[in-house]
Amino acid sequence: MFTCCLNCCGDGGSGHIPLKEMPTVQLDTHHMGTDVVIVKSGRRICGTGGCLANAPLHQNKSYFEFKIQSTGVWGIGVATQKVNLNQVPLGRDTNSLVLRHDGSVHHNNEEKNRLPANSLPQEGDIVGITYDHVELNLYLNGKNMHCPASGIRGTVYPVVYVDDSAILDCQFSDFYHTLPHGFEKILFEQQIF
Repeated sequence: MFTCCLNCCGDGGSGHIPLKEMPTVQLDTHHMGTDVVIVKSGRRICGTGGCLANAPLHQNKSYFEFKIQSTGVWGIGVATQKVNLNQVPLGRDTNSLVLRHDGSVHHNNEEKNRLPANSLPQEGDIVGITYDHVELNLYLNGKNMHCPASGIRGTVYPVVYVDDSAILDCQFSDFYHTLPHGFEKILFEQQIF
């Protein structure tokens, strides 16, 4: 009887329960525009349209990066799941807050801020984003652009959109640049049970 109980535990009774591996933060193929193509294990976006990441920004201070592989029309930032990922550019409604390729930051069809004219992201540049549930801030190649924007409400996710041959790579860990003080990579909310 004792042996039967041990064998029913699945691993011969060692008492170890296998832990589920934490999922990887990446672009979510269940939340993307119909003409979007996601490759490189959920890290590269091309085509036309937008895509959300698969993890909401639950922690107080989140950081993530995008590398511009090929220029064109693009935007990066945060959005709710209600955003229309087929309609670019984003930032036209209350469901997205994004930096656009022209250096403007838009939310609810309003320009909230703008990168300095001599700091427009180019091919090969890394754009970092911090978000603290109030303010989104932008970093270009590790340098703070002092370009805050706010206004979006609710549960938000990293968002990226592309058009006109733009290709962007997303970094949700193993960053190119040192994280700004107090910010950390996106963490999945962990539940016990």
